[in-house]
Amino acid sequence: MAAKETAHKEIRGTQSLVHTLADCWSRPSLLALEVAWRWLFGAPALLLLYYEGVRILSTTASQLEATGIAQFSLQDPMRSAVMVADTFAILKTPVLQTAIWLLPLLAAGWSIASGVGRNFVLRRYDPALPRKSLPLIVLQLLRIAALSGTFAVWFLAIHWAANYALSEGEPNFVLYFALVICLSLGIFTLWALLSWVFSIAPLLVLLENRGVATSLYRSVRLGPLTGKLVEVNLVMGIIKLALIVLAMVFSATPLPFESVMQGPPLYIWWTGVTLLYLAASDFFQVARLVAFVQFWRLWRGSQPNPSPTLAASK
Repeated sequence: MAAKETAHKEIRGTQSLVHTLADCWSRPSLLALEVAWRWLFGAPALLLLYYEGVRILSTTASQLEATGIAQFSLQDPMRSAVMVADTFAILKTPVLQTAIWLLPLLAAGWSIASGVGRNFVLRRYDPALPRKSLPLIVLQLLRIAALSGTFAVWFLAIHWAANYALSEGEPNFVLYFALVICLSLGIFTLWALLSWVFSIAPLLVLLENRGVATSLYRSVRLGPLTGKLVEVNLVMGIIKLALIVLAMVFSATPLPFESVMQGPPLYIWWTGVTLLYLAASDFFQVARLVAFVQFWRLWRGSQPNPSPTLAASK
């Protein structure tokens, strides 16, 4: 037992993560399944959003034209602010009416796709894992509800900051932006704590054959394993930020050549960069899940179907 505890302390998440990335790279079917289930939901969802957006714009076209929003320019910020406010007032009602039914539909569709798809991906990695899509769907719905609540709290906090710093007498923009930054960081930290629970719970459903409630309770009582998982989660978060920066850099690469690269070629370039970013993000998401599974097995001392990562960890 003492030797096992010593091994847990010596093995660091970032060291084993390199082997995990190589393991996932050698099994492209994991990424293919991850991309497939995301786009099986994403493609119809984008088409539906496009259809509803075109419908709303077509019914409000004459009103929007009267606002002059087509002549929007940052060179005249005061006039542009009025244009934006008038446009928002026109679009607010039809957008809210659409959002009332569209957002719950998309949330339900994403939860179903995520629950079934993620179960397929993990079973592809280890066929011994059970088929339990329903608890994963419920957990994804709870995650969406928690995220929606966090956005609602953030919006109310920003609204309060505006009323406090800008509504009386001389508007204090310095105080307003300071409040926005502090409140946003605080609420982001709160969501990071909440999302951690909803990230681990679906894995515990499969690994420990638990239900929804017991997996949520168990996810906050993992003892020394929590440190390893937090380390992996932090590294993956940094990698995702790096991917965003790289995507922005590659998107801006054609701009110095805008005289010869514009229109459709530029749009094709941006589309390709976006697709590459999404594929890379999905790959690291799969790697994070696999790393979590491997650390859990190492912690429990149960390693059926050992992978090269576990062998290297030993």
